[in-house]
Amino acid sequence: RPASSARAPSTPARVVTRAMSSTRDQAVAARSASRQLQNLSSEKRAELLCAIADALEANEPAIMAANAEDMKTAEAANTEPNLMNRLKMKPGKIAQLAEGARQIAAMPEPIARTLSKMEIADGLALEQVTAPLGVLLIIFESRPDALPQIASLAIRSGNGLLLKGGKEAQKTNAVLHRVIVECFPKFGVARECIVLVEGREAVSDILKLNDVVDLVIPRGSNDLVSYIQNNTKIPVLGHADGVCHVYIDEKANLDMACRLAVDSKTDYPAACNALETLLVHASHVASGAWEEKIKPAMLQAGIELFGGKIAAKSLKLPPAPALRHEYGRPAMTVETVDHLDAAIDYIHANGSAHTDCVITDDARVASEFLRRVDSACVFHNCSTRFSDGFRMGLGAEVGISTSRIHARGPVGVEGLLTTRWLLRGRGHYSDKDTAVKYTHRVLPTDEQWMYRAMGYVGLAIGIANAAHIGMSLYNLRKK
Repeated sequence: RPASSARAPSTPARVVTRAMSSTRDQAVAARSASRQLQNLSSEKRAELLCAIADALEANEPAIMAANAEDMKTAEAANTEPNLMNRLKMKPGKIAQLAEGARQIAAMPEPIARTLSKMEIADGLALEQVTAPLGVLLIIFESRPDALPQIASLAIRSGNGLLLKGGKEAQKTNAVLHRVIVECFPKFGVARECIVLVEGREAVSDILKLNDVVDLVIPRGSNDLVSYIQNNTKIPVLGHADGVCHVYIDEKANLDMACRLAVDSKTDYPAACNALETLLVHASHVASGAWEEKIKPAMLQAGIELFGGKIAAKSLKLPPAPALRHEYGRPAMTVETVDHLDAAIDYIHANGSAHTDCVITDDARVASEFLRRVDSACVFHNCSTRFSDGFRMGLGAEVGISTSRIHARGPVGVEGLLTTRWLLRGRGHYSDKDTAVKYTHRVLPTDEQWMYRAMGYVGLAIGIANAAHIGMSLYNLRKK
């Protein structure tokens, strides 16, 4: 869109439309507005997301100008390079965010989707359906691009949001928030459906609201996640570390292995899905492949190498700061292993259960690795950078969860849903179970009916085709 269509950012005074006396008021207002959002039809919520995508593109100059100011302030404050990388909105990022919103808009309706049906008794039908979680508190550091991604997922899933971004992205977040919430009134949804929270004190207050806020998702450093987990009774979904491994197996294609290891590390070194530890089968050291091919490829890509307990001595590398270490820059730990079991044991002992990959042409080794490695994302012959909601077709993600309950891996729309039970009767009552005769008969859902109908249609077409071929052969024989 032409730059003239972009609106200048309004004065960043208050990020909510009316003064609220407390963080509780903000959370309650977000819940009330989320119900307005849930009452919209699927088509209207999709239209709202498309309107937000258009607004992001129309306001790109204002967003990028605010980001340039944040970058200037962060640079003057000597902000760490990896945080600067996360803060910067690169060219094409707004277009990607808009495309992500449209992709989420095009997804099938997630709310009130029937998961199961059962006849409890004659005329008494039970149904389990999907439902929004309610109000989410999302805390993210440095990355302003996370704001529209999270907002898009929350809108599609009908959830209210309390968002707390890092102070280093304050101006960018304020403009992005304004652009998004200004689209709400046209669709009958209050702007307070998405609240931008200001100040650390407000976060501390919100963490006490376990009766109003339903889930906390922290996106940031290990210290941030640990603090959240230790200071709230609200369920927390997220990960504390992103210590990802790539294992180069004995039967790996080494050209592929070098290419994937380099991409996993250098594509975005500060990302949580970046490679941090490279495990190399000992045969590649014995054959000379490490010195002749693998090591030069890493060094040529500008990757600084550190050694694990074995590799520090055998490969003459400086020792790694720790076996479980997240560098967040073009650096990684290298360790040698003698076999698959050793690689898997090393990953379980020193990894963070985020994303781990095996590079091999041996189907048995690949199958074993995929089956046995207990991480949220386990890959074969591909970069760890594919551990991402947008790349996985989720449209976006609110974060990557290494938890083992509720949602795991990149958390998209499905991870922001829970379930409800709907029971429809005709005056049924229990009377200590004497007034009802239970049948507990499983009923097909509408989706199952559709697949069953498609199967019947396919069967009918097959029978018709067989009959046609049979008649044709019969006629040929008669001639």
